[in-house]
Amino acid sequence: MSQGPLEVAYEVIEVLEGLQVPYHVGGSFASSLHGVPRQTHDLDLVVDLRPEKVPRLVDRLSGRFYIDADMIYGAIRREGSTNLLHLETGFKIDLFIRQPGPFDSSEFRRHGPQRLSEDSSREVMVKSAEDTLLRKLQWYREGRMVSDRQWTDILGIVQTQGDRLDEDYLHYWAGELELDELLERALASRAENPPDGR
Repeated sequence: MSQGPLEVAYEVIEVLEGLQVPYHVGGSFASSLHGVPRQTHDLDLVVDLRPEKVPRLVDRLSGRFYIDADMIYGAIRREGSTNLLHLETGFKIDLFIRQPGPFDSSEFRRHGPQRLSEDSSREVMVKSAEDTLLRKLQWYREGRMVSDRQWTDILGIVQTQGDRLDEDYLHYWAGELELDELLERALASRAENPPDGR
């Protein structure tokens, strides 16, 4: 991950923090931090964004980002997602609106500060290894279990984290999310050789 995209990420995160919008980093950035690093061309941010804060968010990022207030309001209404595009670099930031379910609440309770790069002392809120793993398993299943990239990210987290993973938590939510078989398959990989990151 080059320094340019990180600077773009920090710029958006600093605005969110200034507006007191709860957030955390997820997706491939999170799986790279908890597992095997790989290049990614966008950043996933899960945000607990209220409609009344949208005008200030747009005001503070306009000019440097393509940002559309109507698209953000729409994402909030449908509890979906939208994106921002950094005009200079083309780096994309996907904003996923936090949903009201119990798993989403658990994710926000368990996230914590972490550096996005060894070269930076800046810490941001990042989804936990367990929650990143469970979300990746969800996406892998929803993608009909054909994405080698998603499965590689999953194995990277499992094999890098090893015994540090909270298996009671994983098994509980795998049951709630109907991910039991995929989780067992992923955890079984710990007996195999660790991935080489390719």
